[in-house]
Amino acid sequence: MPIMRLIFATLLALGTTVNAQMPSLTAAEMTAGWKLLFDGQSLNGWRSYKTETAPSGWRAVNGELVFDGKGGDLMTADQYGDFEMRFDWKVTPNGNSGVIYRVATTEPQPWHTGPEFQILHNAGHKDGGNPLTSAGSNYAVNPPIKDVTKPVGEWNEARLIARGNHVEHWMNGVKLLEYEIGSADWEARVKASKFGKIPPYGRTTRGYIALQDHGNVVYYRNLKIKPSGS
Repeated sequence: MPIMRLIFATLLALGTTVNAQMPSLTAAEMTAGWKLLFDGQSLNGWRSYKTETAPSGWRAVNGELVFDGKGGDLMTADQYGDFEMRFDWKVTPNGNSGVIYRVATTEPQPWHTGPEFQILHNAGHKDGGNPLTSAGSNYAVNPPIKDVTKPVGEWNEARLIARGNHVEHWMNGVKLLEYEIGSADWEARVKASKFGKIPPYGRTTRGYIALQDHGNVVYYRNLKIKPSGS
């Protein structure tokens, strides 16, 4: 077995829950318009950034969406405009990933158009030392108000709200940040970041949601979305 796959198999055995429950919606959630993004047992509803099929490396295991660290970004088959998204995530030591939203497929990479909810092991990864690139940030643009991440290997509960130009990032019950696309503050922050040289960044009002391949093992579960006005 190749060494990467052997490492992944070991991490998988340690990191997944043996009798994990499949993702589900309550009656109230269904009435409110929530939908599952991940059924817990397949990659139905997901694709690659530039192809219609899901990339290698992403698997459905015991109700969890697991990435082995190699294969490319995983992206929804559907597009969303205004929405609230909820998801749980955890990483392995020094792990890095991200949820990139309102993605267009016109550019070389998803992050050239979509802002990113940073997923990170703050205590182990170098990006954790800078609030602008720490877990929960709007990567490289808006920092969270504080670090509320749980220890590596534990699940974090996240919410991403995008309504018109207004966006909010929440984690473990805390609102980490909010911003208004197109505001003077947002424009200044984008200009000061690497995205200042990428004109399409943040301008898409409707697009895909991508889970980032950053070369690390990462776990997601309970991915659900409530579209509004999409």
